[in-house]
Amino acid sequence: MKDRKTTHFGYQEVPVEEKAGRVADVFHSVAARYDVMNDLMSGGIHRLWKRFTIELSGARPGQSILDIAGGTGDLTARFSRIVGADGTVVLADINESMLRVGRDRLLDRGIAGNVVPVQADAQYLPFPDNTFDCITIAFGLRNVTDKDLALRSMLRVLKPGGRLLVLEFSKPQSKLLEKVYDQYSFRLLPFMGKLVANDADSYRYLAESIRMHPDQETLKQMMADAGFVDCEFHNMTGGIVALHKGIKP
Repeated sequence: MKDRKTTHFGYQEVPVEEKAGRVADVFHSVAARYDVMNDLMSGGIHRLWKRFTIELSGARPGQSILDIAGGTGDLTARFSRIVGADGTVVLADINESMLRVGRDRLLDRGIAGNVVPVQADAQYLPFPDNTFDCITIAFGLRNVTDKDLALRSMLRVLKPGGRLLVLEFSKPQSKLLEKVYDQYSFRLLPFMGKLVANDADSYRYLAESIRMHPDQETLKQMMADAGFVDCEFHNMTGGIVALHKGIKP
């Protein structure tokens, strides 16, 4: 059994074939309270991070956008207004509970017609080559088992000249901020998860998964290795979050 492949689930080592199911359980658990917790965890700043992502996307009317790990539909809603009736936004999530919450929220807001919800695995995107003008994945890449495979899958379905934007928690740029952030993540976050979502364990996993995610320079290199060009990143909130951009040649 020594050659059995493992990967990390937070700080745990688990068999590769088990990770997707474990991550799915986390998001089935938190889906209903996900938006409330996002606002509490970030003090509402996640909305500014997402606004900057939209600005950097260069999205225009008539384009096709893929929002991977689209969750409750924040980015999808904004893209829907930008691309208009002649454009399409695919709201993709591997987790059925998150996708259902996102679809229902969009419908409640009257956002329909140019939005297509699709349950999809980022590692094996079920779309033809050269389909999308832009792909976003916000706070989802760290949960993917094989990130290199997912990046190559995204490259394949992008049109030449299309851009990938990865919004993700990253490495704080000062030691002081890192210490404060660690205290917040491992003490306050599980407490809030217990209080608001009655689920401390899922939020403990989310804190651990952030620490196991590649840092800014490593992810930039991973994107270049996958075939993206002009790769760059923008630190936000002291590097707690970074937005990476890459172009399909």
